[in-house]
Amino acid sequence: MKNITNKIEELLNKGVVISDPNNVHIGDEVDTGSISGNGVMIYPGCKINGSSVLILEKAKIGYEGPVTLENCQVGPEVNIKSGFFKEAVFLKGASIGSGSHVREGTILEEEVSIAHTVGLKQTILFPYVTLGSLINFCDCFMSGGTGRKDHSEVGSSYIHFNYTPGQDKATPSLLGDVPKGVMLKQRPIFLGGQGGLVGPCRIAFGTTIAAGTICRKDELRPGRLIFGGPAGSGNIPYTPGDNRNIKKILTNNIVYISNLTALKHWYSYVRHQFISDSFPDALIDGLNKRLDSAISERIKRLKEFYEINGSIEPLKGRWPEFENCFISTYGIEETIPLRDSFLEIIISGIVRYGKEYLTVIKKLNDDESDIGTEWLQKIVNIKTAEATRILVPGL
Repeated sequence: MKNITNKIEELLNKGVVISDPNNVHIGDEVDTGSISGNGVMIYPGCKINGSSVLILEKAKIGYEGPVTLENCQVGPEVNIKSGFFKEAVFLKGASIGSGSHVREGTILEEEVSIAHTVGLKQTILFPYVTLGSLINFCDCFMSGGTGRKDHSEVGSSYIHFNYTPGQDKATPSLLGDVPKGVMLKQRPIFLGGQGGLVGPCRIAFGTTIAAGTICRKDELRPGRLIFGGPAGSGNIPYTPGDNRNIKKILTNNIVYISNLTALKHWYSYVRHQFISDSFPDALIDGLNKRLDSAISERIKRLKEFYEINGSIEPLKGRWPEFENCFISTYGIEETIPLRDSFLEIIISGIVRYGKEYLTVIKKLNDDESDIGTEWLQKIVNIKTAEATRILVPGL
């Protein structure tokens, strides 16, 4: 035991289960007070680093293999089986399979499940969303479904194509949305295995994309089946970056960022009501930081796209005004009455059912949910209209 560091001794003394203390690394900067002693298990081969690490009760780290965890916030009962994880947040009951590679700007909300060998970055998955194995799903938002037996799902060997021949990543895809998705009442979305989605796309609730299909277009009508036959062949003159639908790319990016803006209001006002021992300030802080990172990333990537195409007359000189519209609070005051009405409903639900987020949200009746959805949708509409006015006219 003489090789055990002071950090590991502190964790052992507070009740953290470390089956092989000599084969676990805890960085000097880690605050052991941010790791719960109530049922947390850290298995051999794990490396935990970062001053903002948070690990809450009954979390399991590294059961199936080594884990590197850097500045992540891990909620209660999360199971991280093996892989690399940096600056991501995992909420209660999330399960992450072996060999996963989860990087900055990623949020997995309650009971999200991903199987083995999944790559995520700048990815936000709402409660219950399930991903199969061997998936690359960066730069996506996905919601839909009502519970563990009725959830949005991505089949194995799926790819979100998020990098273009024009060498830009203005390609985020919005599957479902924030205003309706947070209420956990929408039909799930299903993306069939060995397929792909070419970003930036928007997909409506209730959409099924058949296995083996590459989806390249928006589908905003709910309840549709998308399928594709054998790909044709041929060739045409082409220069990467040319002949692209600039208006669609700008519009889909604007709608995506506007949805993340609405989610920021949801975290700041609604999620904040659920602060408790199992959902402490440090966890909500982690959510807000990851969401800020996601918004900044989308603006950065869209700016790169703009700089490539900014010589087009309608776009000249418009970037500073565009960027400011997502910083300013212009128009948001219109939503305050709806927000306050909805918060009264949430607080009443907490009094009745306690601070279990999923329980309170799922107990909302349709009229109550509609108030919250209207509030968030107004935020999306205000920001979308403002940004569209700046960038899109004339294209």
